[in-house]
Amino acid sequence: MQLKTEKRYYTPEEYLELEEAAEYKNEYLNGEIIPMVGGTTNHNKICLNICRNFPLTIDNQDYEVFMEGVRLWLPEYNFYTYPDVMVIKGQPIYHGKGKSNVTNPQIIIEVLSSSTQGYDRGDKFQYYRSLPTFQEYILIDQYRYFIEQYIKQSDNQWTINFYGGENAVLKFASVDWQISLQEVYQRIDFEAAEESNS
Repeated sequence: MQLKTEKRYYTPEEYLELEEAAEYKNEYLNGEIIPMVGGTTNHNKICLNICRNFPLTIDNQDYEVFMEGVRLWLPEYNFYTYPDVMVIKGQPIYHGKGKSNVTNPQIIIEVLSSSTQGYDRGDKFQYYRSLPTFQEYILIDQYRYFIEQYIKQSDNQWTINFYGGENAVLKFASVDWQISLQEVYQRIDFEAAEESNS
């Protein structure tokens, strides 16, 4: 006979306290703490390539770029998460005490892995769309030259563009900036990615 274990639910305050001491990062969704999958070296390099190249001033407007360690709070879904890269126009708007939880990204970038790509395209994208400042969603494949770009339209609909091949150039829609896929994938070893994926 199997004993039923009762699922433990946490308050956001309990989660934040536990997260301060946690060895690995966890998401929080409506009372549940969800362990995050560890990243690969290629995943990390792609994030760094974006952050290293993104200009902090565009058209006389300042931008902040954050990578992985800054939490995003989505109040509509009672959800804390760590996007791979967030771009914020102007100053970050913080939630709670301190400067760990932001609420106002304009662009969110996720590097896809085989285990998280369905979540990043599905539920997570739905949660992100609840943020009024969110205008553009970039999904980067870490196993080949391929990027998906979702752009918010004035009627709250989203359009999608695909960029493939090393000669393609990703043109952002919500800011006047572009980056070649060669720059995005600089020093990426696709063969190593395939080995770790098998």
